[in-house]
Amino acid sequence: MADDTEALVAVRRILSPYCRVVQLSDGALIADWRRPRFLGMTTADVRKFADGTAEERAELVAALARAGCAAVRRGEYADVEIGRWLRGVHLMIRTVGFGRVLRLLPLAAPDYARAEPPETEVVARLKRAVQSHGRTSWFVDDDCKAEAVTAFVLLRRSGLQAALHVGVREHPFALHAWTSAAGLCIPDAEPRGHTFAPILSIDRGGR
Repeated sequence: MADDTEALVAVRRILSPYCRVVQLSDGALIADWRRPRFLGMTTADVRKFADGTAEERAELVAALARAGCAAVRRGEYADVEIGRWLRGVHLMIRTVGFGRVLRLLPLAAPDYARAEPPETEVVARLKRAVQSHGRTSWFVDDDCKAEAVTAFVLLRRSGLQAALHVGVREHPFALHAWTSAAGLCIPDAEPRGHTFAPILSIDRGGR
């Protein structure tokens, strides 16, 4: 059985940022500072987050979500939804500029979705879908910025860890953007073998 520290870490991972959990002798206390209010958890329930079954954890997460202490995470996106997001992000970048889109990320990929490590298969599927839509759409036309932002937003909205990077190449001068997750990059971090030095990295909603 996992120790109490691991169990509390697992609980904190799914809580909204305005909630804090404190260990007690017979369980834990969740402080919801948005209301404010306090919710108690038994030792058995706390430890289920660390070494319980998937069904037990899902039941506890659902209870915390109903109480407003945990965000319900979005599942995987269908290919058609990914295409819509990609075209929408590309239009936004063309309309207001890439810099302003980056500043709007806290709205599209909020920090309250506590991130978990994504599975490689999930990221690989997203990469195939994003790049397929990017290369076949005359409107998007293989735009690395739109592909990177789309991947970052969709992963974060699914409650998964991701980092958005912007890099620069000096000779000849060029900018490139990509999102990294589970050891993969969307799009590739070094397109056509060209290396870009990262000058900006965002691994939360907008930071």
